[in-house]
Amino acid sequence: METQLQSIFEDVVVNINMLCFRMFMDTPEDERTKLISCLGAFRQYWGTLPQESHDQCVQWIVRFIHSQHSPKRISFLYDCLAMAVETSLLPPRMVCGALISSDSLEWERTQLWALTFKLIRKIIGGVDYKGVRDLLKTILDKIQTIPTTVSSAVVQQLLAATKVVEYILDRNACLLPAYLAVTEIRKMYPEGQLSHWLLGSVISDFVDSFRPTARINSISYICLKAPRRCSLLPVVNNSGAICNSWKLDPTSLCFPLRGMLPFDKDLFEPQTVLLRYVLEQPYSREMVCNMLGLNKQQKQRCPVLEEQLVDLVVYAMERSETEEHFDADIGGTSQLLWQHLSSQLIFFVLFQFASFPHMVLSLHQKLAGRGLIKGRDHLMWVLLQFISGSIQKNALADFLPVMKLFDLLYPEKECIPVPDINKPQSTHSFAMTCIWIHLNRKAQNDNSKLQIPIPHSLKLHHEFLQQSLRNKTLGMSDYKIALLCNAYSTNSECFTLPMGVLVETIYGNGSMKINLPGTSCVASGSVTPLPMNLLDSLTVHAKMSLIHSIATRVIKLAHAKSPHALAPALVETYSRLLVYMEIESLGIKGFISQLLPNVFKSHAWGILHTLLEMFSYRMHHIQPHYRVQLLSHLHSLAAVPQTNQNQLHLCVESTALRLITALGSSEVQPQFTRFLNDPKTVLSAESEELNRALILTLARATHVTDFFTGSDSIHGTWCKDILQTIMTFTPHNWASHTLSCFPAPLQAFFKQNNVPQESRFNLKKNVEEEYRKWKSMANENDIITHFSMQGSPPLFLCLLWKMLLETDHINQIGFRSVLERIGARALVAHVRTFADFLVYEFSTSAGGQQLNKCIEILNDMVWKYNIVTLDRLILCLAMRSHEGNEAQVCYFIIQLLLLKPNDFRNRVNDFVKENSPEHWLQSDWHNKHMSYHKKYPEKLYFEGLADQVNPPMQLQPQYLPIYFGNVCLRFLPVFDIVIHRFLELLPVSKSLETLLDHLGGLYKFHDRPVTYLYNTLHYYERHLRDRTNLKRKLVHAIMSSLKDNRTPGWCLSETYLKCGMNPREDNVWTPDDTYYCKLIGRLSPGPFPNCDWRFNEFPNPAAHALHVTCVELMALAVPGKEVGNALLNVVLKSQPLVPRENITAWMNAIGLVITALPEPYWIVLHDRIVSVIGSPALTSETEWAGYPFALLDFTACHQSYSEMNCSYVLALAHAVWHHSSIGQLSLIPKFLSETLKPIVQTEFQLLYVYHLVGPFLQRFQQERTRCMLEIGVAFYEMLQAVDQHCQHLSYMDPICDFLYHIKYMYTGDSVKEQVEKIIMTLRPAMKLRLRFITHSSMMEMATISYCHDTFLCFCL
Repeated sequence: METQLQSIFEDVVVNINMLCFRMFMDTPEDERTKLISCLGAFRQYWGTLPQESHDQCVQWIVRFIHSQHSPKRISFLYDCLAMAVETSLLPPRMVCGALISSDSLEWERTQLWALTFKLIRKIIGGVDYKGVRDLLKTILDKIQTIPTTVSSAVVQQLLAATKVVEYILDRNACLLPAYLAVTEIRKMYPEGQLSHWLLGSVISDFVDSFRPTARINSISYICLKAPRRCSLLPVVNNSGAICNSWKLDPTSLCFPLRGMLPFDKDLFEPQTVLLRYVLEQPYSREMVCNMLGLNKQQKQRCPVLEEQLVDLVVYAMERSETEEHFDADIGGTSQLLWQHLSSQLIFFVLFQFASFPHMVLSLHQKLAGRGLIKGRDHLMWVLLQFISGSIQKNALADFLPVMKLFDLLYPEKECIPVPDINKPQSTHSFAMTCIWIHLNRKAQNDNSKLQIPIPHSLKLHHEFLQQSLRNKTLGMSDYKIALLCNAYSTNSECFTLPMGVLVETIYGNGSMKINLPGTSCVASGSVTPLPMNLLDSLTVHAKMSLIHSIATRVIKLAHAKSPHALAPALVETYSRLLVYMEIESLGIKGFISQLLPNVFKSHAWGILHTLLEMFSYRMHHIQPHYRVQLLSHLHSLAAVPQTNQNQLHLCVESTALRLITALGSSEVQPQFTRFLNDPKTVLSAESEELNRALILTLARATHVTDFFTGSDSIHGTWCKDILQTIMTFTPHNWASHTLSCFPAPLQAFFKQNNVPQESRFNLKKNVEEEYRKWKSMANENDIITHFSMQGSPPLFLCLLWKMLLETDHINQIGFRSVLERIGARALVAHVRTFADFLVYEFSTSAGGQQLNKCIEILNDMVWKYNIVTLDRLILCLAMRSHEGNEAQVCYFIIQLLLLKPNDFRNRVNDFVKENSPEHWLQSDWHNKHMSYHKKYPEKLYFEGLADQVNPPMQLQPQYLPIYFGNVCLRFLPVFDIVIHRFLELLPVSKSLETLLDHLGGLYKFHDRPVTYLYNTLHYYERHLRDRTNLKRKLVHAIMSSLKDNRTPGWCLSETYLKCGMNPREDNVWTPDDTYYCKLIGRLSPGPFPNCDWRFNEFPNPAAHALHVTCVELMALAVPGKEVGNALLNVVLKSQPLVPRENITAWMNAIGLVITALPEPYWIVLHDRIVSVIGSPALTSETEWAGYPFALLDFTACHQSYSEMNCSYVLALAHAVWHHSSIGQLSLIPKFLSETLKPIVQTEFQLLYVYHLVGPFLQRFQQERTRCMLEIGVAFYEMLQAVDQHCQHLSYMDPICDFLYHIKYMYTGDSVKEQVEKIIMTLRPAMKLRLRFITHSSMMEMATISYCHDTFLCFCL
């Protein structure tokens, strides 16, 4: 090939020499003819060349040209190449690529350089846009080879390359999408790096033209921040459920930005304030891992996280230093921070996200010269937690940097005195000495030469510990035992004594026994648990040893089938130890995955009952995956024959009900999607009540999180298989008043899956038939055989009812045998049928005396004959699906059963009066527990039936141990459900108020009272809008029950308590702007009393503040729309209580609050946006005297005091939508297409809409792609309307850049078909710019040249 090409082009060169002297006489036509004739031979040869050799051929031609030394010859040959391209002989992309990539193209050959780029400039217009992009990159690389200093004589020729770049970047030439060009430029010249001097301002001006596009994609005030304050802050919850809004790059801590756009430089700053804020919050570790993408299975050090942990420790040291009345022996308000820091440090270092030696060295560096020593004991206590638990498994050198820290923080020359060991903080004062002991022990075990003599300042502490160790009789009156455990936990010889004392204290000495509630139930005699102060004073390593000892003993007793129950002190202490997150592996994880299975395997039903009671009444902040795992265990357990026992079955079902109803709204979807492959594992195969409770939880969760917003069907969603499996296991219907509260897709599902119901008349007929059979049976054995026969209809309780109604007594002991043979599991079906039968009986009763007799009989069945427990009967009644009058009768029965007889009311009143919910502060719970059960014994084995026969039978059934539970506490989750059922039916509102008056005090013991109120007010917002008295009653009943155990101001604001609780209809309180400002102001740190969050309903102050604020707002006697507008006005109107310099923090607070409220509260933002879109500022082209992108830049405007209402609304919308769930955001496509599209007619309006939605496209693409595609189409439809309405478009380039950004970052070609039709209707200049979106070629665009000329005229 090369030989033939050599021959052809040598002939061309000869022709050049012959024609050169005549060229000046030729016309352009003659010149063209000669060029074509010179290419004749090459044209023939090219036609015979195979396709795969074309590239090689062109490269040879370029090498041949570049080997020439005559500029005229090179010029002519380039003209030949240009003619070859012009006549479509050679492809322009191939020619340009060969020219630029030639090794001979060097800047020193200035004439060749100039001629080459002149040729490229001439032919590059025929290259496809992807080829132009590649050529741009290559040209920029080639320009980079030019040194920074060259002779001025050659600059003019070198500028030929600049002209090519200018032409490529020329928006009017439109050789490629400008978006692709800026991407290549930003890759080569990142933020802060200057382009080559030869390019001058070409590159910088072009990049700057994309700054409007970058701002469109940025939250308008995210960069407006001050030291220790961030514009956007989340509320951390213990579920760790987090949307993509808070993701950070794990190496730079920057927000992940899509595209190579020139975002504001502040967006490239590390978000240290945000991460530090989250780290400060208790129970935030899961969220931190989600933010940084850290995986516990992959050990990966994260230096930025490490640095923030160190800074947080330094901050704690500063707080300790400046804290008023700080006393090292008492501790201060910073004590909770130190406690939290200890937990965080252990977790992140344990999973190797942070390096302990690196952190200690960094601490030393940051504390050097600061003189911060007041918090030194707390710091050493935090370090001791990790050292004592890990020093045996790691090298000594990893821990020696602590001694450098000691030298810095303990400068004393004299001995530090021994603190008062009667105070818990004394353990912190000894922390440094304990660290030295552990280091010394490690050095001895390793035979290391690195042994460090005891520092002189610690000698008194060390001598005290040595002396205490020699004392073999250790008491529990001070903290000496804790000190010894902490110092010698890695020395088994010394550790055995103090740990043995702790263990013996809670196990009991073996000889003393005590009775537990029920009969034949005896436990070991120790009843006083270890106090929390003592447990807090133990290191993590000591606590792990203690909990391991307890778990091992429980498993040993389970294997041995000990006849004695566990000591109450052991059970309570074990419960308290499970609150420590830092011992999770041996704590709750061991409890769920090891202890429970072992106890079950050993068939130790008493211990199993104990563990389930612990979980029901003593656990706090258990991570949701553990709770759902336990729920799965319980459903498996329910199917085992041995658990078909009254007390255990009741406990299993009660625990399962608590687990289901306690699931947080944001927890439901992430947890249940883990079981999509096998949903049966988290559903009950036979309990209709538990499955109904789960459906109610699903309905509430999907409503609160707006999961189904914009959807009409459950098809394709995560809950479809769950619902279908439930309907297979336990087919059922829902009453219309309950169904109307469900989200629309759930309503549709149950209407499509309607289940035929047995008629009440047939039920009555069947009961009558069974009753006749009983009356005809004389033999008791026949009665027992008939009624306990497997497969017989579940009518036995109905039969007992009828018997009592007609004879007033049950005197056959055989009935008890029937109930025992039926079994606890099958008896639930009888209760269910009995509930339906009761409704029928009460509906048809004559009232008056007959009604009183019916309720007395029902009460006797519960309290006198002990046939069914109150909580199970009420639950079944509340879960039945009655309509109309029957539903009212059902709720009437519930009310009568709970209130008319005194039995239950007395139990509730006495329990509320005599007990406190703060179990972690009590040492005498067991005594009060036993006293209550002696006064109100629970009989769970039908003892009442045996007592009523003549003569009475003395039964001594074997009770399982009861440590915490009673009928009042079991009733609480049932009461939650009862309240909801009453709320759904308007005619029974007064009955609900009566129930709350008499039983509301029980909420004193509810583990999530505010959350329950929040969920109730949120879920039933539509039903409660016009029932303000009922809302007030509900809030008052629950909140007032807690007043004795909460500090003033813990929940409702003083203004609301004074004015909002006013029940007068003629003088309804209407809150003013000041009220709303003060309420939102409570979300800033500090207004709520601090507390031990380990035992609080909420995991941290922000979560508490958010929920109590939302409860108060929903409780107001004001429509949601008015409340929503008032919240927006907190920042949109000038408010004296809202400091201007802190405006973004208030916007953040409003975003948090308003998105946590029901739809009527936050949907008003859409109205504000519509108002702004229709304002003169956006509709009139003369209203704005400035650059619209600057006016929409809230940060710049705010700092220059030039903001307008439209920029405030934009910033507030961004704050609200940033905190919104994807369900709430999914209304935006409909809002755009149905509300905004008809009114958007100007460029300013269009740009405003783009600014509104642009920052959230990434979330749509990641979380709900369908919405992303709908938004993409809506943007083009709006552009079409603007294009048709406006005579001139001034900002076509930013608009097109934004649309290309959407294409390349989010939609790809997914919306090509829809938008192609729209683009073809646009004006030529716009069509030209957007042609690459539809891949229209130059040939297909018949109007391209006309468009180009028209646009140039327009620009001029």
